[in-house]
Amino acid sequence: MAFKQSGLEENLKKYFGFSQFRGLQKSVVTSVLNQEDVFVIMPTGGGKSLCYQLPALMQDGTAIIVSPLIALMKNQVDAIRGISDDEGVAHVLNSSLNKSEVQRVKDDIVNGVTKLLYVAPESLTKEEYVEFLKDQKISFLAVDEAHCISEWGHDFRPEYRNLRRIIDRIGDDIPIIGLTATATPKVQEDILKNLQIPNATTYKASFNRPNLFYEVRPKTDQVDADITRFIKQNEGKSGIVYCLSRKRVEELSQVLQVNGIKAVPYHAGLDGKTRASHQDKFLMEDVDVVVATIAFGMGIDKPDVRFVIHHDIPKSIESYYQETGRAGRDGGEGHCLAYYSYKDIEKLEKFMSGKPIAEQEIGHALLQEMVGYAETSMSRRQFILHYFGEEFDPASGDGGDMDDNMRNPKPQREAVDDVKKLIEVIDAAGERYKAKDIVKILVGKSNAMITSHKLDSHEYFGSGKDKEPAFWTALIRQVMVARYIRKDIESYGTLKITDAGREFLKTGKTFMMSDDHTYHQEDSMPAASGKAAALDDKLVKMLKELRKKVATQKKVPPYVVFQDPSIDDMATKYPITLEEMANIHGVGDGKARKFGKPFVELIARYVEDNDITRADDLVIKSTGTKSGNKLYFITSIDRKLSFDDIADAKGMEMHELINELESIVFSGTKLNISYWVDEMLDEEQQEDLHEYFLEAENDHIDAAMEEFDGEYEEEEIRLYRLKFISEVGN
Repeated sequence: MAFKQSGLEENLKKYFGFSQFRGLQKSVVTSVLNQEDVFVIMPTGGGKSLCYQLPALMQDGTAIIVSPLIALMKNQVDAIRGISDDEGVAHVLNSSLNKSEVQRVKDDIVNGVTKLLYVAPESLTKEEYVEFLKDQKISFLAVDEAHCISEWGHDFRPEYRNLRRIIDRIGDDIPIIGLTATATPKVQEDILKNLQIPNATTYKASFNRPNLFYEVRPKTDQVDADITRFIKQNEGKSGIVYCLSRKRVEELSQVLQVNGIKAVPYHAGLDGKTRASHQDKFLMEDVDVVVATIAFGMGIDKPDVRFVIHHDIPKSIESYYQETGRAGRDGGEGHCLAYYSYKDIEKLEKFMSGKPIAEQEIGHALLQEMVGYAETSMSRRQFILHYFGEEFDPASGDGGDMDDNMRNPKPQREAVDDVKKLIEVIDAAGERYKAKDIVKILVGKSNAMITSHKLDSHEYFGSGKDKEPAFWTALIRQVMVARYIRKDIESYGTLKITDAGREFLKTGKTFMMSDDHTYHQEDSMPAASGKAAALDDKLVKMLKELRKKVATQKKVPPYVVFQDPSIDDMATKYPITLEEMANIHGVGDGKARKFGKPFVELIARYVEDNDITRADDLVIKSTGTKSGNKLYFITSIDRKLSFDDIADAKGMEMHELINELESIVFSGTKLNISYWVDEMLDEEQQEDLHEYFLEAENDHIDAAMEEFDGEYEEEEIRLYRLKFISEVGN
């Protein structure tokens, strides 16, 4: 018998205090009350939970809600208890309960008090619970976060795969509701198949959140300062900053704290009491910002989060969509800012290398979609919605101009001939080479492998030398996103042509390539939306002239005095004391004392002459968190310890150790690393590199690598640069 809708609004008002339903809620509730199997795809903040809470409260029996996280269940149980006179109306049944608490839950269900029972999928595998629930009146079973069923979902949980078997044991005629906030067509198909509800009434709300503004900035070594500036410009607003590692969470939250921002860290390494306290402080607005790993946010129903920042790019668009979806849930402003560097993608690929091949393939495919999002020059909203199988026209759609690409369109060029050339070269070379080798073949640069395989004798060798290597690298990524080529995981990332790529070779008429968005790690300042990187070009010119003068006096290359990123930072922050100068990116106390005086004097005069109001909060303080490490590195090098031992002692890779040593040396501290460089390079090689750095216009590693064309490893050049700057400049 179909359920009459007439009493729905009254019950909505009675239980939740709302006078009308939102979006698809009314239709979903009606279907559930009519005992249908239902599948709900509704974005975060769309009112998904009400779709099962209201019918559960209105019906006889108990509804079982399967949910993946204890924190999520607890929040919902507290919310339901808040609208009822009887605390037993909602319960959790999971590993956190003792025997007497479990008995109380069972008694309330038997007595018809409990309308909603929240369980983790693992709890449903317990024989005693299955036996107990079999004999109770179950109104329906709702599977929340249903994407956990699918290996293609962003949060796959193997235990979700067995749900159907368990449901059948509890009762084979129980209506099932699957609910998810993110699901691609592939994942939707997986959910329906696995829950065995092929004929479920499906409700799919639009994934468009028109109030969210999407922005991607290049990730540079000034990312902490850029994040600090962004948050200070949004003072008093609530925000979440996501980082991939616990270490980064701790470091960044300290940077924010010393710069006067009310911020707390949140990650699984903190004890439960601290995590709960930090979460409560955020909800109660005692702090403005939570810096967190992705362990934070599930079930956080704070409607006025005004920004979500990704310090590291997430592993998939689903994760990104769900995490950014925590912004602006009240329909108000929500800024979604992500920092992107292709090196982070390579790091994530490295993490995957130990996993089974099938899992790697899925992981790589999801990552490439994320690369596509970061590097695309089309509407970011259109890109996301297309990923979820939804059409969107930025010219007419709601929120069409709400992203950085639409506000500042990137130039594009027709690259159909280049794409065809690329596919032809991959094909002619036998689909046996990685992206970096294909780039070398195209631009006609030889290396040992190319020579030994006689690739330099083919007519296609050097066929793309009219373009820079960076052009071909960017094009390969964009063609990969278009799915004309793919990386083969089993053969360590060699490029293969897809069927679509072979078809494009025959019939392709157009391929618009974005001119920008290659995002080099070495970019000096983030090309932000105009809010953060307020570079004073006139001052940059004056500072560079002064730097040249000082360099000539000291008989050193200009970059030894101050590197370009430091000059750019001075022209943003206007330091007028040596203390402020020491806080400039890449300066530190040593350099400030040695070279800083004429620079702060020039800046002070410039500020006065041009009547510039300095924003004091733009002088970002560093935390000094690395000072313990710094002391250890300096004393270890004084004792001439091997770099391998120093790195091992701190659990670092060699490139991470070199990063740390660069920040010490570039800030003006002298390190005598000759003993280690002598192990790596002979006298002639050192003379060769010394001469190069003495005459080079800049000290960029890419430029040195290109100059020496494979003669030295990147690590060797970086180590010699450390020795050079230490001896010549510090």
